[in-house]
Amino acid sequence: MAKKVAKKAAKKPAAKKAAKKPAKKAAAKKATKKPAKKAAPKKKAAPKKKAAPKKKSARKPSAAFMKPLTPSSALAEVVGSKALPRTEVVKKMWAYIKANKLQDKNNGRMINADAKLKPVFGGKGQVSMFDMAKHLSKHLK
Repeated sequence: MAKKVAKKAAKKPAAKKAAKKPAKKAAAKKATKKPAKKAAPKKKAAPKKKAAPKKKSARKPSAAFMKPLTPSSALAEVVGSKALPRTEVVKKMWAYIKANKLQDKNNGRMINADAKLKPVFGGKGQVSMFDMAKHLSKHLK
């Protein structure tokens, strides 16, 4: 009798697996057989008028940057004697440095001083570009 119970128990899981597989296939077949309903084409709406884009106000620089400062005589040899804002002085310095190829070949952050720049840089032969602003502030009033 124990053999019969063991045989029935062994047959049941196999029977359940077999029963599940055809059910999945049948469901898949049903899904493929149904034709998809086509939606009626929608009417195009009239094009909407775009609102005029808002104009961005130009960014206003700080008044401290735009205040004209007079350069010292040493700095005037490089940028000119006319009073300029600090930003313009830096631009002219970079134009001078690039025109005379004074940037170091190996380390681009370093600026090699020529005869005109040595008094501006406090007598140093080479100055970092980050220190340049510090040296320039001493020559602007």
